[in-house]
Amino acid sequence: MRQTILAKRYAKALFAVGQEEGKSESYRETLNELGNFLEKHPEAVDAMTNLLYPMDVKEKVMAKLISALQADGFMANFLSLVVQKKRADILPEIATEFQALVDADRNVSRGTLIAATKISGDLQAKVQTTLENITGKKVILTTEIDPSIIGGIVAKVGDLVMDGSIKTQLAGLNESIKGSE
Repeated sequence: MRQTILAKRYAKALFAVGQEEGKSESYRETLNELGNFLEKHPEAVDAMTNLLYPMDVKEKVMAKLISALQADGFMANFLSLVVQKKRADILPEIATEFQALVDADRNVSRGTLIAATKISGDLQAKVQTTLENITGKKVILTTEIDPSIIGGIVAKVGDLVMDGSIKTQLAGLNESIKGSE
């Protein structure tokens, strides 16, 4: 919980500057690339957080990443500060929180569409349109395949869950049969 609070604080501060400078999209891209890299390469996070390494080594690792990302001056300073404050382990969370701030600013919600098998683009578009009408926001869906739902679909956007899976219908039927006995 504490890490999430810290990540939100860093993301809000960076978002405020990004809005002011008109670079929030650039910052979002840089943070997402860095967050994805760090999630795939935990040894890089270790190099920047391990107490056995001196601070200059940690800063050099971040400098290499900044160079590879071609981050602008402010973003480079921000990322260096995160390392100096010994918060490099929350960079993926900062990226997630920053993405949420950008999405909220643009009136966008991200959701998940779960199906038992691969679904057609037409069905996904219809579900997306329906969710956009319900939420009043632009919805970006990612799809997942989960054979355990047997059939139907489950759509999740924020706190909204629309469950039309056969698994849930069978569970409801089972409960109603038990209740009538």
